[in-house]
Amino acid sequence: MQTTPVPPCWVLGAQVVINLLLWLAGLLVIVIVGAVAFGSHRPRQLPGFLAAIVLAIAAMFAVGLWIAAIARSARAASATGGALFYLMAFFAGVWVPVQVMAPVLQTISHLTPLGAAVKAMQDSTQGQFPSLEALLVMAAWAGVFGAASVRRFRWE
Repeated sequence: MQTTPVPPCWVLGAQVVINLLLWLAGLLVIVIVGAVAFGSHRPRQLPGFLAAIVLAIAAMFAVGLWIAAIARSARAASATGGALFYLMAFFAGVWVPVQVMAPVLQTISHLTPLGAAVKAMQDSTQGQFPSLEALLVMAAWAGVFGAASVRRFRWE
């Protein structure tokens, strides 16, 4: 970082923009291929779907930046991020549908960023605006972990 004349915040900003564009391109491919090839429903509540996507991306970026800020090495960040991602993916219903989880696990699921994102996207796909609870959960994760990552980030 110290060998380039570009301020470090520009480098991080460029990383966020590039990764955001990649997420959005991947999402577009998933929605289009899902609708065309598999007959899945396209979002019927587009503003709600977009709000859910933006908040989900912000929350996951914030968690990732926090991990990068506290990790002592790239290997530690990778291990921590992987473990946390798989835990959140479980609560999002990747391996066990949320509907068949025990009530306490369902509550935990709705309080994780990916669980809230799935709920919000399902609502918008079914034609309803996402619940305020799901949107607030994602916004809270983005705000808390975003602020924590800014406080803890080291430029070394």
